[in-house]
Amino acid sequence: MNHWSFVIAAYAVALVGTAVLLIASWRAMRAAEAKAAALRERA
Repeated sequence: MNHWSFVIAAYAVALVGTAVLLIASWRAMRAAEAKAAALRERA
């Protein structure tokens, strides 16, 4: 039985998971920056 399909699937899952984490972190950072800017403008 060929194991390469499992290896490729594992890499694909790792890459997709990394991309999802990157996008979620980027969106959270942008939201935090917007909140900080709003606080700066209010003060």
